[in-house]
Amino acid sequence: MRWFDKRYHTLDHEMKTTFGRKVAKLSLDGGFTCPNRDGTLGSRGCIFCSEVGSGEFAGSRNLGIREQIEEQKRLLSHKWPGAKYIAYFQNFTSTYGSIEKLERLYREALSCPDVVGLAIATRPDCLPAETVELLADLSKATYLWVELGLQTIHPKSAVFIRRGYDLECFEAAVENLKEKRIRTAVHLIFGLPGESREEMLESADYVAGIGVWGVKIHLLHVLMDTDLHRYYLKNPFPLMSREEYTGVVCDAIEILPPDMVVHRLTGDGKKDRLVGPWWSLDKLRVLSGIDQELKKRDSFQGIKYRER
Repeated sequence: MRWFDKRYHTLDHEMKTTFGRKVAKLSLDGGFTCPNRDGTLGSRGCIFCSEVGSGEFAGSRNLGIREQIEEQKRLLSHKWPGAKYIAYFQNFTSTYGSIEKLERLYREALSCPDVVGLAIATRPDCLPAETVELLADLSKATYLWVELGLQTIHPKSAVFIRRGYDLECFEAAVENLKEKRIRTAVHLIFGLPGESREEMLESADYVAGIGVWGVKIHLLHVLMDTDLHRYYLKNPFPLMSREEYTGVVCDAIEILPPDMVVHRLTGDGKKDRLVGPWWSLDKLRVLSGIDQELKKRDSFQGIKYRER
């Protein structure tokens, strides 16, 4: 079972199958904040977030949405000539605002040439009914998905990373999105302090069983000037080795349903701000190692998936 040249169901495969060509994401900053930063739940965000949120590579919030899109298209056009684009609202919590603001930003992005869809990163506690209705309306007119940061199902880790919502809140948001037939992708982080390999795979198995459209698996990396960095300096904990990470990612791929879209299998930070693991900077080597391990196992996505 292969998806083009891969043993897992990549987003690239999904986009090319759907649109018949390369579709790239344009990472945008919509000028949002987060309830974990504005004092509603907290003021310092999740422990691993930098001052620019989770979108280290997003456009500048000093530019409008149309300007960010045009700038990023110029940067990518030489790499993928003739590509279409997904406008990806990545930074902070991209549904955390008035319904008027959300609709204005989303529709502005969709009005830009060659933009064929929306991806919206948010929190499950920032999806009130009127926002879900807006997303449902937009999803009828364009290719849309929502990304939710779960990271882990384990309460002790959720408290450590200052996630700010419980698993019941996450599950309610997933059900509300599914009811409106809105594609949903879930973020997981492997390598959180104190989590065993078995606990990481328990989170992956949970996501495999909840009927969502996609998953993003990230490696925990430590960035300078984050609260995680400060914790790491005072309480050094082992960062995953490339071999450890490769093994657990392949284990996770095997238990995911074969129709689940795998958006990514690693995470990285900017070189000038990364504390570790340094091997994460070589993304091609990390992904190649995952490919090689799956081939060595003669394995593929879904081989160990169990129906719920």
